[in-house]
Amino acid sequence: MFVDGCYWHGCPEHHTQPATNAEYWADKIARNIERDAETTDYLQQAGWTVLRFWEHEDPESVADQVQESVRAALRESN
Repeated sequence: MFVDGCYWHGCPEHHTQPATNAEYWADKIARNIERDAETTDYLQQAGWTVLRFWEHEDPESVADQVQESVRAALRESN
């Protein structure tokens, strides 16, 4: 499970581009997004269930989704 920060991971809803040193930050955020996708793909190919959430998401909703994912995995294993 990953909880991605809106600024550092380029949230489409909340990320804002800084005016100072904009090219550096745009490249940094783009690489973070790329790395997130690579990490997700790598873990999924290794058989892991990957859950990603944004920092602004409701914690109770996130907990419910994690719980449901665990329950689904347990049902599949039986």
